[in-house]
Amino acid sequence: MIRVLHIITRLELGGAQRNTLFTAANLDRSLFSVGLAWGPGDELDSEARGIEDLERFEISALTRPIAPRMDIRALRDLRRAIRAFEPDIVHTHSSKAGILGRTAAHLEKIPVVIHSIHGWGFTPLQSRAKRRLFLAAERWVAPWTDHFIAVSQANIDQGRDLGLLGDDISLIRSGIDLSPFGQFQDPVPVRHRLGIPDGVRVVTQIGNLKPQKAPLDFVRVAAIVASSVPEVHFVIAGDGPLRQQVKDLAGELGIADRLHLPGWWRDVPGLLGATDVALLTSRHEGLPRAVVEALAAGVPVVATAVDGTPEVVRDGVNGILAPAGDIERLAAGVCTLLEDEDRRRVMGKAAVLGLESFDINLMVRRQEELYQCLSCRKS
Repeated sequence: MIRVLHIITRLELGGAQRNTLFTAANLDRSLFSVGLAWGPGDELDSEARGIEDLERFEISALTRPIAPRMDIRALRDLRRAIRAFEPDIVHTHSSKAGILGRTAAHLEKIPVVIHSIHGWGFTPLQSRAKRRLFLAAERWVAPWTDHFIAVSQANIDQGRDLGLLGDDISLIRSGIDLSPFGQFQDPVPVRHRLGIPDGVRVVTQIGNLKPQKAPLDFVRVAAIVASSVPEVHFVIAGDGPLRQQVKDLAGELGIADRLHLPGWWRDVPGLLGATDVALLTSRHEGLPRAVVEALAAGVPVVATAVDGTPEVVRDGVNGILAPAGDIERLAAGVCTLLEDEDRRRVMGKAAVLGLESFDINLMVRRQEELYQCLSCRKS
């Protein structure tokens, strides 16, 4: 029996968090004993607490911002969790948990340490000092990492260019449950729930209201589209610290009556069934789950060409790509698809092709194979 402890910073609603929980819940219990350590206080905590046959370690000091005193406490508590669980493998996720978790695993002499790159912790939106700090931290803990997992080739290429990665890395796509996206979704109930009139077209973005996803760019794109395309409504399904700024900007640009902010939306297939075009204005990504879900639902995508997004959105085939922050080109892409129903339909049919590697069960099986391989190599 191989004992695997997953460590993640927080369990907010996001692709890395959902996939970590799915992995923790679905690893073969005849082969693996599973533990999970995380900083509590987010939407998916209850889901983690409901997983059967899972040893849980809630690390209250594990928070997302850099906070030296709290981080020292978190490192101490992670070491205690590791000693209590006695793992053969520590598998870390996200930047803060990746740095502190790998440090704790190194200090506790864990045989196998794996880190999943769901997008690097140093980003274009950070100050130069903060970016250099995160990069230095990644370089510090990289030698203590036996194997990396990346969700996109772009993250692998960037890591190698920066000297963070060698050959001990696997590309394992961030998985989703593909089955519900292939079924018909009646758009009427969702549109009525959102207050969207029948017969109008809908542009949707799924993601948090944080700078990474650039929701203010979404509002600016929406305003341009609204001036060109009559009777179109816009939805941002998610929440976060920029919510009030999004509402204020929508009011300033005159689209407040056509922008819907329902918060986090659990029924993603249903929402996409009521969507004509999916938009993603992110400034950086690993490989966005929201884009894969939209394509699986047969919805063409307009997105920023950042990191792993071009690996799944094929420009001119199943969607349209534009540079990050290019409001005009993003708006032109959305208008093109809204105004050309035939092109939208052709792209929608192409969208569902080639997504097999994103099956969430395949994601778990590939991690199981990796765990067994690395354990045998260390034994």
